[in-house]
Amino acid sequence: QVQLVESGGGLVQPGGSLRLSCAASGSISSINDMAWYRQVPGKQRELVATITVGGGVNYADSVKGRFTISRDNAKKTVYLQMYSLKPEDTAVYYCNGVIKRAPWVDYANYWGQGTQVTVSS
Repeated sequence: QVQLVESGGGLVQPGGSLRLSCAASGSISSINDMAWYRQVPGKQRELVATITVGGGVNYADSVKGRFTISRDNAKKTVYLQMYSLKPEDTAVYYCNGVIKRAPWVDYANYWGQGTQVTVSS
């Protein structure tokens, strides 16, 4: 069984910073791409940032220059450093990983349970 557990969410004032973490655990053979998504009530989940196993990154236009995604492959952890936060960044943030549970099993998508980020004065 594979688990992704996010941490680091909370309440922050506009202009502030937060760092989210997501640790993968369980029966894991290898991890490919990892990503952060976010979702607000009544809207579709949207992609925030992705990172490949080699460290290649991509960002949504709305967060470019403010958010940084990184990963520690040895710790099976992905991070999202968020700066200059805006009220419109308020959402539940979800971690996603493309993970292989064993060498003979295909890669599959796994999701964390989500962590709330609220940007408000």
